[in-house]
Amino acid sequence: MTNQHLPVDVFATVVRHAPLVSIDLIVRDAAGLVLTGLRTNRPAQGAWFVPGGRIAKDERLDAAFARISEAELGIGLARRDARFLGAYEHLYTDNFSADPTFGTHYVVLGYAITVDRAALRLPRDQHSGYRWVDVATLASDASIHANSQAYAAALA
Repeated sequence: MTNQHLPVDVFATVVRHAPLVSIDLIVRDAAGLVLTGLRTNRPAQGAWFVPGGRIAKDERLDAAFARISEAELGIGLARRDARFLGAYEHLYTDNFSADPTFGTHYVVLGYAITVDRAALRLPRDQHSGYRWVDVATLASDASIHANSQAYAAALA
């Protein structure tokens, strides 16, 4: 996801000097399988990852959850219907701009939510494909990014 509010050079300065706060959606179906998408953008480009997105300045958590779920899943979901898994730290050596002089630091709020697969309208702008995996695969498949693998422990 590209930054929606700041010019690219200003956003790069923020990423260089401050952590970003985001929400990850650990989406499960009725059978308990977890949704992962193959990322097309940095960081974590080329890895399978759970959906998620940044929280905007002055955006309330409920509003961010609904916006991020709409953008990432094609349906707006309510945070009250999700289970908070905890706060996680995601540290990357790269960043959205591929500038090799700085990495990206996210403080991530992880939420698990069960959805009806048929209700999803999965977009292709940030993921080139999607797959559903069981929790054991989420924890151990090397093609799934370690930051997404970490959610498996909270789901077990």
